[in-house]
Amino acid sequence: MSSRLVVIGEIARPHGLRGEMRVTPLTDRPERFEGVTECVLWDQARDTRERCRITAARRQGAAVLVFVAGCETVEAASALVGRLIALPEDEALPLPPGRFYPWQMEGCRVLTEDGRDVGRVTRIEHSPAHDLWVVADGTRERLIPAVAEIVVEVDLAGGRVVIRPPDGLLDL
Repeated sequence: MSSRLVVIGEIARPHGLRGEMRVTPLTDRPERFEGVTECVLWDQARDTRERCRITAARRQGAAVLVFVAGCETVEAASALVGRLIALPEDEALPLPPGRFYPWQMEGCRVLTEDGRDVGRVTRIEHSPAHDLWVVADGTRERLIPAVAEIVVEVDLAGGRVVIRPPDGLLDL
């Protein structure tokens, strides 16, 4: 399965005795679980991906309770704790104009307003204040805060980002 995945939740623990699982939503729209029937259970530690079918999903407070086909006991549900529930990238919910998913940034060329090539976004690091884009130019990596004061333009179709770095940021 080579398709890039978009994570929408993480299995937190079993719920009850019949294989139902409590899922922590990792999406701004947890109600979307109710419309998902096919997904991928992703074990990041082992990098294994297993297609599965969600047979039922319902909200309970901030969590979502999910039944997966073939998971019918508390032991089976316990074995899945920590797995991520993911969808193929092309099933990500559309965002309003001007918004984007962090993973869409990966591979984008980063330029300063005056045209200086900074490198390409290789990954996104999350921090409590804001995301940090890791930008590599082949010899070094720089951390670029993903904030409006620095990011001038994001052109996903063109695969480029224009930044206005404060003095010294690119020298770190």
